[in-house]
Amino acid sequence: MRASVVRQAMGMIGAAGLLAGLATGLSGCVTLAIGGAATAGVAASEEKGLSGALTDTRIRTDINSKWINASMDIEQKVDLTIEEGRVHLTGTVPTADMRLQAVKLVWQVEGVRQVIDDIQVGESKGGIGDYSRDVWISTELRSQILFDRHIQSVNYTVETVHGIVYLMGVAQNQRELERVIDYARNLRYVQRVVSYVRIKDQPVPGGAATTQASGAPAPGAPAAAAPSEPPPAVSNDRPGERAPVEMAPLEAPPARNPS
Repeated sequence: MRASVVRQAMGMIGAAGLLAGLATGLSGCVTLAIGGAATAGVAASEEKGLSGALTDTRIRTDINSKWINASMDIEQKVDLTIEEGRVHLTGTVPTADMRLQAVKLVWQVEGVRQVIDDIQVGESKGGIGDYSRDVWISTELRSQILFDRHIQSVNYTVETVHGIVYLMGVAQNQRELERVIDYARNLRYVQRVVSYVRIKDQPVPGGAATTQASGAPAPGAPAAAAPSEPPPAVSNDRPGERAPVEMAPLEAPPARNPS
């Protein structure tokens, strides 16, 4: 549902942009060229660089293609975020078999380093109100870190699902990451913050490994680093409350690639 709504909105935006370009003639072409250059400039400024950004885009395209060929339900019900070949899956599917199939298909794509599975099994909960709230949380957090000169916001990806904020990307150092987490955990309606962010000096996870749901380490994985000030487990429906934080291990144990 979430993925379908977003794609419809993006399709409408794309159509509007095409009409505007046709109406303005040459000036529209210039605008599109400038937009493409700006996008490339942003990608080049990320820690993963332009090459890494192109690789992540290709991985996304390949995953969506495999999902569509296997089942439109998977493509519509499962959302993905990709950073440095690390694929984070969210959404709600009706059966455990569909969840397993979605993960297996991701592992078939060349360049995938790690699969982080936060897919839920069961009936999709929430409605338009919950979805709008998630969009507000993500937009507000992106805005806050964008205007913080101590944070290189271009290196972070934010996704919110049912009030849970998932962070991915590359932090310059632990202090910068803590600033981002602090913004997230203090936002209204945030129930929990789960960080899959890599510190710049740490190696990029590689090999066949799968991290379990919601930041919990897979069996045999090293314990996650605890936050310096563990917050209480609260339902953050009012300003001033601090949502709990989960710091996921960077690397899960090897040989977890589904066959």
